[in-house]
Amino acid sequence: MRGLQNKRVLITGGASGIGAATVARFLEEGARVVVLDRDEAGCQNIATAHPDLAGTIVADVSDVTAVAHAFTELDRFCGGLDVLINNAGISIRHNFMEITPQEWQQVLSVNLNGVFYMAQEAARRMLAQSGGVIINMGSTNGLVGHPYYADYNASKAGVIELTRSMALELAPAVRVVAVCPGYVLTPMQEAEYTPEMMQVVNSKIPLGRHAKPAEIAALFAFLASDEVPYFTGHPIIIDGGETAGGLASR
Repeated sequence: MRGLQNKRVLITGGASGIGAATVARFLEEGARVVVLDRDEAGCQNIATAHPDLAGTIVADVSDVTAVAHAFTELDRFCGGLDVLINNAGISIRHNFMEITPQEWQQVLSVNLNGVFYMAQEAARRMLAQSGGVIINMGSTNGLVGHPYYADYNASKAGVIELTRSMALELAPAVRVVAVCPGYVLTPMQEAEYTPEMMQVVNSKIPLGRHAKPAEIAALFAFLASDEVPYFTGHPIIIDGGETAGGLASR
C-alpha cells in the first residue's frame, strides 16, 4: 500500500485474533507498530513473534486513566501517532433476558467507551500534527439484528454512529472509518460456537465460510493507506455477502 512506510500505528487488542493479524500486515507494509492489549502474556508473546515492534503497552481500553497513561507510553515509543486501529472488543453470547447489568456495562465499557477514549486521545495528537487516520472496529451486528448479542449489537451500532460524527468534526485533517466484519474465525468466535454451529453459520454465507483475520487486516491496511485519501465517515462491510440479501435475519 502507498503511504504506510514508517507510519506510526497503534493497534488495540493487538495480541490475538484480528489484532495480531493486523500487526503482521502493518509490519509487512513497513509501519512502526505499537500493540496495546490488556493481556500481559499476550503482549509478551506478540513481542516475541515480532521483535521489530516499536513497543507493547498493557492497558484496558475501558479505563480512561489507563488509556491516558498508555498514550504517554506511546509518545515515548513513537513521538506521535498517524494511524489508530481501534480493534479491542469483547462479546458474551446470551439471551437478552439473561443479560445482567454487570455484563451489559462490561460489553459497552470495552466496545464503545473504550473506542471513544482511544479515539479522543489519538485525535488530539493527530490534530496537533499533520493529521491521521482512525479506524474503528464496527460489525454487521451494528447494522442488522442478531439474536443473543443485544449488548454487543448496541455497542457496535454506537461505534458506527460515533465514527460518522467523528468524521464530520475531525475533517479534513483526520479520516475516520468503521470496518464492519461479519463472521471472522478468531479465538473469541471459536470459544462461543461449537463446530456444528459454525457449519450452520457458514451455510448462510454466500462465500460459504468465515473470514480469515488476515483478510480484515488487509482491509485495515488499505483504508489507512494513501490509496483512499477521499474515504471517510462511513462503515465498510466485509461479510462474504451474508447481509446482502438479509440472510442474517434467518
